[in-house]
Amino acid sequence: MMDLHGIDLNLLVALDALIAERNVTRAGQRIGRTQPAMSAALSRLRGLLRDELFVRGPNGLQPTPRALELAEPISLALRSIQQTLEFTQEFDPSAAAMTFSLGLSGHTESVVLPPLIRILADRAPFVDLQVRDYGSRDEATRMLDAGEVDMAVGIPPVESGRILSARLFQDRFVCILRRDHPAANQPFDMEQFLAMPHILVSPENEGLDVADAALATKGLKRRVAVTVQHMASAPELVAASNMVATVLESVVRRSGCSEQLTVRDFPLRLNPVPFVLNWHRRNDAHPAQRWLRSCLTGAFPHVWQGSEQVCADLRLQYY
Repeated sequence: MMDLHGIDLNLLVALDALIAERNVTRAGQRIGRTQPAMSAALSRLRGLLRDELFVRGPNGLQPTPRALELAEPISLALRSIQQTLEFTQEFDPSAAAMTFSLGLSGHTESVVLPPLIRILADRAPFVDLQVRDYGSRDEATRMLDAGEVDMAVGIPPVESGRILSARLFQDRFVCILRRDHPAANQPFDMEQFLAMPHILVSPENEGLDVADAALATKGLKRRVAVTVQHMASAPELVAASNMVATVLESVVRRSGCSEQLTVRDFPLRLNPVPFVLNWHRRNDAHPAQRWLRSCLTGAFPHVWQGSEQVCADLRLQYY
């Protein structure tokens, strides 16, 4: 078999032009090469293919049977290569049939998927989504590194040159208790907050969350009665108990039991929580992925407040 490592693609381009033009000078003009360069290419082709390929005739160069045999397959191969390379530079969502893999935690799944599915149905009807769950910031980064997901949405990861990010949306933490709770109509100050049993949401089972981080700055500690891993379960548990939970506001809105709950501000200042779109640097220039990232960033208003120390603490605990 011929060793393909020794074949210069430019030689095949030259051969295609020579077959079309039957003239060295015109073939060179066709592909932007000088007459000496085309003559040198023809000489290399003759040695590579062990055939004269073209002989002089009364009407210019005449292809040999071997050249005629190569004409169609080489032309088709060059067009296929060209189409492949052009595809990597352009992306038509209306005609694309492909699958994107997206890393989403339980909370971000409920926020991101509804607008994204509407966008895909409208602009990219043949594009599919595969959603992968993750339990921690490190796991999401590992999935991006391994190519298991094309992008992931969550709290900003640790600074890394290989993981790129774009802002999506912010959310804020609030306290919830059931609407007919004895404390529902009383001032919700720190004394009241600490006197109540709490539901702790700890996705990584670390036994603390952003509320504990904020309390610790004041030397305070609360009583945790129940610890759960998924924030979405907290509203229903609160609605059926005397406990209080500190959760993201959007979780309450999407819980289906918001009418059974009273929402109060956390007794200390908590900064808004940033959620960003993360992807690996190796995918940064991919046209299809650029398109999907633009859809995601365009689906959310860019209302972005500054993050302070509480968010920095949160960043170490959640992803």
